[in-house]
Amino acid sequence: MAETVKRDDIPTTRRGRLAERLRNETTGGVLLIIAAITAIVWANSPFADSYLSLVSTEFGTPNFSLPLNIWAADFLLAIFFFVVGIELKKEFVHGSLSTFRQAVIPFAAAFGGMIFSAIIFTVFNHGSSTATAWGIPISTDIAFALAILALAGKAMPMALRVFLLTLAVVNDLGAILVIAIFYGHGFHVQAFACAIALIVFFGFLQSRGVTSVALHLPIALACWYFMYESGIHATVAGVALGLTMRVTTRNDEQHSPGDHAEHALHPISAGLCVPLFALMSAGVVLENVKFLDMVTNPLTLGVLFGLVVGQPVGVVIGTYLSTRLTKQGLPAGLTWSDVVVVGTLAGIGFTVALLVSEVSFASTPETLVVAKFALVLTSLVAISSAVTAMKIRSRFCNYSV
Repeated sequence: MAETVKRDDIPTTRRGRLAERLRNETTGGVLLIIAAITAIVWANSPFADSYLSLVSTEFGTPNFSLPLNIWAADFLLAIFFFVVGIELKKEFVHGSLSTFRQAVIPFAAAFGGMIFSAIIFTVFNHGSSTATAWGIPISTDIAFALAILALAGKAMPMALRVFLLTLAVVNDLGAILVIAIFYGHGFHVQAFACAIALIVFFGFLQSRGVTSVALHLPIALACWYFMYESGIHATVAGVALGLTMRVTTRNDEQHSPGDHAEHALHPISAGLCVPLFALMSAGVVLENVKFLDMVTNPLTLGVLFGLVVGQPVGVVIGTYLSTRLTKQGLPAGLTWSDVVVVGTLAGIGFTVALLVSEVSFASTPETLVVAKFALVLTSLVAISSAVTAMKIRSRFCNYSV
């Protein structure tokens, strides 16, 4: 795992108590939960009309205007994935993904979870109009999962957190690629070419040691705009730009541009972008909904079993196969019981799964309601499963943390 930037690593002028709290995974996860609950309660309260009015309010310029819920899904989550991209780049350069032997196990675990969750979802939805939404259960909510681990798994070894973070980042990157490839709405070559050119230029400036925010910010915004206009989901721009950030230091630097960007943007991502997205997207209206019908709906069952069963089974099988094929053991500090715990935590999917639901059922609001209900129900079951697994693991094993 790449060494994270600690509080004392960045100059004090860039630090504040609130920002430091927001860099804590527990805080970000709690804010996400609060935002999601607020959205659900608000959407089912006597003030439901004000919620629906808010999320559909248009905002922008005369030439480019979007509803607030689309801004949240496309723009705010692009910032979140920019930070994810930086974290992944750091892992590739000098972290747990820097060599093939280090990278193969968490990659195999992530792909195993994605494949099994997609298969289980497809089994439940085969032949129906919802079968194309197999991308919903393939992602892990980074903030949510790490928050549950921090709250309920304080006795867990640090290696488990590292493995989970790497797996979740790979999972979410895979989900974003799935959105880009399978859920795009049309494709415009010229806009896409402009976005790619800007990504390359952004990376060139990084490689040349140009770190001016005043120069990089307009390029990043233009890249986001052209990616959106290309028909590919705009969050792809965030991941791509994050992966181009330089994460190595030079002679005249104490910290790399990637370190500084991650340190500055992580509180915004965790404390603003992800919770606002949840607030704008999680408001499922449950009026006149028959609970039993919703629970037994194939879409709900596919999401539920895909995440709660498919992710743990896939993570364990993917990890087992990779260790057998590469003839190497688990990462230092991990046991097979820890891999099971990681698998249950990987079943906590919300933010990106909600995003996939939005793009899958944008034209069918009734089905989107079922998908959101499924994710809320699944999150509760997955959290209970993960907490139970951690308690069992802690009870029967002694850790040296």
